[in-house]
Amino acid sequence: MSETPAVTIRPYESDDAAGLWDRKREFELGIGSETGDEGTLTMYEEKLTADYRARWLHWVERCVEEDPDSVTVAVVEGDAGDGDDTGDADAEVDADAGDNDEYEVVGYSFVLPESLSFVWDAAVLNEIFVLPEYRGTGVADDLMEAALDCAKDQDLPLDRMVLDVDRQNERAQSFYERYGFEHWGEMIAREL
Repeated sequence: MSETPAVTIRPYESDDAAGLWDRKREFELGIGSETGDEGTLTMYEEKLTADYRARWLHWVERCVEEDPDSVTVAVVEGDAGDGDDTGDADAEVDADAGDNDEYEVVGYSFVLPESLSFVWDAAVLNEIFVLPEYRGTGVADDLMEAALDCAKDQDLPLDRMVLDVDRQNERAQSFYERYGFEHWGEMIAREL
């Protein structure tokens, strides 16, 4: 097995947008393929439009403007040519997304800014994702530590962090349990 390249953990910058989107896309498609029924993947694929991409990246920028530590990236120096094909629909927003061939974003964590803490009266870990080839290398742990540090700096109604995790995702469940997360209530949903 080849040696895993050195990974740098740092706050998100606008030049990271294209790589962050690639990881977000993989995060969403992973949810779609690893949980739910056959229609779940299709549902997640259909939402990942150029408009969704532009809106999500704009939201990331707004969150980072409010709290620069809310989004943390794990990057590997060198040519980012990861071969991810996001489709022609994404090409029209590439100029606005920021692209960098000097490094590859291999993971990220996203904590909602303090202003949104009243949604759950807590810090919210919105997302954490690491490319499969970097799992088990400590990258996810470094990203979780960055997320916890961000949350500890927030003035929260209650000193806790919450997140949404599918009970079918045993790998994620084990990871969060290592950090002391416990099930707290149940989230239910319905279509609009």
